[in-house]
This record gives sequence, structure tokens and C-alpha cells, in this order.
Amino acid sequence: MTTDGLALRAIGSVDLRVGVNPSGGFDRDKWAAASKRIDIPAASQPGPVHTEILAQEFVGKEILAAVRVGNSRGRMSEWSNVFAVNIETPLAKPSDFQARTSPDGVRLTWNAPNESSFHIFRKADQEKEPALLATVDKPEYVDASVEYGKPYEYYVQGIHEKTESDAAGPAPVIPTDIFPPAVPSGLTASIGIGAIELAWERNTESDFKDYQVYRSEEDGPFVKIAESVEGPVYSDRKIESGKHYKYRITAADQTGNVSEPSQPIEIIAP
Repeated sequence: MTTDGLALRAIGSVDLRVGVNPSGGFDRDKWAAASKRIDIPAASQPGPVHTEILAQEFVGKEILAAVRVGNSRGRMSEWSNVFAVNIETPLAKPSDFQARTSPDGVRLTWNAPNESSFHIFRKADQEKEPALLATVDKPEYVDASVEYGKPYEYYVQGIHEKTESDAAGPAPVIPTDIFPPAVPSGLTASIGIGAIELAWERNTESDFKDYQVYRSEEDGPFVKIAESVEGPVYSDRKIESGKHYKYRITAADQTGNVSEPSQPIEIIAP
């Protein structure tokens, strides 16, 4: 509104001042004269205004900010309310920020000894801007929501109360499945009708594909006798009575990664 109570239709100028809170009493006019004027382009229409001010010169001090507007003829309004804020020493940016593929997803690590918590930001393929992914209180994080073969960029920002650091990053990574399944466990062997029956604990990993069965005869080398075994059981019917056999199992995933062999089991065919 104008001083005549009419709706203000256009802004002629914007006078934004920022300065240190003076000691020994506050005089608005003296403060304004000694404060820094921030260049704000006048808007053609009244409405919300957003601006950012570099604060390096005010670190460690309490600053005051106030604004007034003028009409097209140069007449200025009274000053707005005076807003006070302490400019704290900024936090150091996290260092040695790294993103690596891990069996659980993408593992992020960094160094930042003085911060109490951290914001993690992620930018996935085709996304224009990083988005807040998580807030953690340790200098590490595992992003388990990634997809193999899809590129990602990560950023980390330190936080202490109301103070933030610059963001470290980007740390780019394309997760790749290079991790074999768990080693099969619980292998047992028993005598069946004309066969040696093998059983072991089922693999419950989401990308599991199948098992391979290996056999050694009379302490000879292990030879693969079966592959593409989907369930945790196998019947070996090609046996000879009285022979000494050893068995072991490996597991494979959908990418072709193969586990280390299980602990072998020994048995003598009846």
C-alpha cells in the first residue's frame, strides 16, 4: 500500500541493507548509513522476493538486515522490521569423499571430524538436480536403493546445529555386480537307493540363479558332475559300490558370478 492507502502497482526501487549490529545503542538511520547496500533489481510487480548474500565478511558477527521500497517517483517507504542473525564460522567441507560399489549397494565414506550430522544428496541418471537422500550422524552411508548399471552422483554436506558446510562432490559411480553369492553351507551326504543323496542350505539372495555339483573319486581331483541345479538337493546315481567319494557345491548368480566351493563332504558308496 502507498502512504495514501492505495494499492502499490509498481516498485521503483528496492533498498536492502545489511550491516553489523552496532554496540552502544541502535540508531536506525546511522546503522543504515554505515551498512552495506545489496543490489536488488526492482520487480515490475509487488510480490515475494528472494536473494542470497555472501557472508564471508560477517563471519563471527551479529548482523542486522532491513529493507525499504520506493515508488517510480523516488519516494521511499519506512524501513521494514530489522532482522538479526549471527553469522557463525562455516564448517569445513568433508574431505576424501568416495563412492564405491559394495555387496549391499553403494558405500559412501568421507572425513569430517567436527560435524554432528551430514546430509547425503544423490543425482540419478536423467535427473537434473541432486535430491536429499538421507541424513546420518556418521561419516559413512550405504545406498541400498541403487540399480546395477545405472550412473549416480553423490554429494555430502556437514551440519552442526544451524551451520552447514559446502557440499563435497560429485562422487560418480556406476554400480556393477562383481560380488559372488554366499558359499553354500550345511552340505550333507546320505546313502539312498542306488544313489548318494546330497542336501544343503538354500540360497536366499535375490539374484541367485543355480548350483554346480563337484565330485572327487578316491581322493582324485574334483570334477563337475552337475550344473544348473536350481534346488538345494542332488542325487548322484553314477556311483560304484565301495568307492570313496567327496562332494562340494558352488552357487552362481544371474550375472555369472560364482561362489567359492562349500566345505567338502565325504562318503563311501555302499
